[in-house]
Amino acid sequence: MSSLVVPPPQRLRTALTVLHRHMFGPGPSNVPPRILKAGSYPVIGHMHPETFEIMADIRSGIQYMFQTRNPVTLAVSGTGHSAMECAIFNAVEAGDSVLAAVNGIWGERVADMAERIGARVNTIVTPPGGFFTNAQIEQALSKHKPVLLFLAHGESSTGVLHPLDGIGQLCHKYDCLFLVDSVASIGGAPVYMDQQGIDILYTGSQKVLNAPPGTAPISFSERACRKIFNRRTKPVSFFLDLSWLSNYWGCDGKATRVYHHTGPVSAFYALRESLAILVEEGLEHSWERHRKVAEYFHTGLERMGLKLFVEDKALRLPTVTTIVAPHGYDWKEITSYIMKTHNLEISGGLGPSTGMVLRVGLMGCNSSISSVDMVLAALSDALTHCHKSKF
Repeated sequence: MSSLVVPPPQRLRTALTVLHRHMFGPGPSNVPPRILKAGSYPVIGHMHPETFEIMADIRSGIQYMFQTRNPVTLAVSGTGHSAMECAIFNAVEAGDSVLAAVNGIWGERVADMAERIGARVNTIVTPPGGFFTNAQIEQALSKHKPVLLFLAHGESSTGVLHPLDGIGQLCHKYDCLFLVDSVASIGGAPVYMDQQGIDILYTGSQKVLNAPPGTAPISFSERACRKIFNRRTKPVSFFLDLSWLSNYWGCDGKATRVYHHTGPVSAFYALRESLAILVEEGLEHSWERHRKVAEYFHTGLERMGLKLFVEDKALRLPTVTTIVAPHGYDWKEITSYIMKTHNLEISGGLGPSTGMVLRVGLMGCNSSISSVDMVLAALSDALTHCHKSKF
């Protein structure tokens, strides 16, 4: 007589099938066959010399993508949220003052993370679609005297590409680290980590890089490392402790690497291939392609009578476009119709922009004229067939 209480699930006796879908939301993006193939290579040990060589390739690719010479550059095993917590948990201790520039959901989340570890968190807030002047930032730095300032460069919830020039220098003037979220922007818009005085920069694998979600590139400046490696207390997370991670990634100059965790080897293969594709195209070409495709898309939307949420063209994120939710329509019906009829994903707002916008992501291989034409046709069809109120 069997001792099993739970029977084998019948659903797992059916072979897995996943349909292809046009992933034109704010992420994840479609993964090209070349990257999928790389992820299917045989798994080897996470501490094998060959894996360390792949990790070295990844580090050099991230340094190129970030435009930094920082030795402490690696990829966290996890999504962009893992890198966000890695930055906060290592650079901030209980009682430290943190300033979060909130121009969308990501500033809100960083404030939440910092509060959880006992930091004294202050915020400056701009309405969705807005940005901060350097004068506003300096005023807040002078008032709150934070050890760290957070800013989202590409705020995917609102579609804003926030200016970075001069902010790093202001932070250093007030003895503050500058932390930047580039998850939605890196590879699709210019970022110069060293030149712009960014102390901690991170992104995710699933946006412009077109790799599967699960790895998060991050880099730490010498200033950041000085604070982190001279902490009074240990970071609250063992898994995200930079002293361990920097050793595992060969960033600390030590001859021997010590086991910390089992790295996602297959995800490393995919990340390496995605960085290789970016290197082959060239950063500047990638930036220019995303800019031109976004402008083509924005022109097409305006010709349809749709309004862009970010009015200032210079502040529009080229990778994720926010469209004012068409008056009289239920945005959920529009996104559902497009998914069902065109097998194409776009999404609504997130956090402060919920109910206000539609969001369309055109990143990496999806940043093309043909993709734009596909989205414009789907939106036109949806506006023709979805219910519109008379009020």
